[in-house]
Amino acid sequence: MRSFLLALQFLSIAPIPVRPVAEDELGRSMRWFPAVGALLGACVAFVDWLLTPITTPEIRSVVALALLAVLTGGLHLDGLMDACDGLFALASRERRLEIMADSRVGSFGLVGAAVTILLKYAAILALPMGTRVAGFIAMGALSRWSMVYATVGFPAARPEGLGQAYKSAAGRPELAIATVIVILALAPSGAAGAVVLAIGLALTALAGRYASQRIGGLNGDLYGAISEVVEVAVAIALPPLWRLLGSPLVF
Repeated sequence: MRSFLLALQFLSIAPIPVRPVAEDELGRSMRWFPAVGALLGACVAFVDWLLTPITTPEIRSVVALALLAVLTGGLHLDGLMDACDGLFALASRERRLEIMADSRVGSFGLVGAAVTILLKYAAILALPMGTRVAGFIAMGALSRWSMVYATVGFPAARPEGLGQAYKSAAGRPELAIATVIVILALAPSGAAGAVVLAIGLALTALAGRYASQRIGGLNGDLYGAISEVVEVAVAIALPPLWRLLGSPLVF
């Protein structure tokens, strides 16, 4: 339970009081990342359901988009902007890391955030009625699973920092447990769930390799950026996959 609370504390704005945490506890808490993501997705789905009788799909999609950011304190979106600024800069590895550590946002970061937000809005709007619960849960769970896979599967860019703190104690057991949880979370999506899991795996692997070439590994900003990219990809892929492979469980 303590590991779950640590994961919930890190991935959301939930006011979870937890006593001082040892570094190895941070890594072990990653096994619960997909569960926290599924919980956040369920919260968004519940609000979306409440708004269904009283407002339009467009407004509900904007509210869902805002909730996905607010419930995480904008953590992953901030990481995406920093990652875009650093990775796409024409600079040395050391300078790219300095840019990513800078709190200011550059042009690449602004463009990356804008494109991501627009794509996510359009994808959420396209989720059919009756499938939105399964869609939001899949988005939340798989995007957080990608953070676990990225942490375990790729080296850290720096020997210090929060990303390294998670990396130092997260290993195959955490990834295995997280994978079981994400498979359960994707079960309501039917056969499409297996396909989006493969898409999430492929995108995480590609992003991890690209970042490793640019800065020698991954850091906290990259974990957040990968989560955002996978979340958008899941939302985009699910509707056509449901049309091809059959509908998910309807809530």
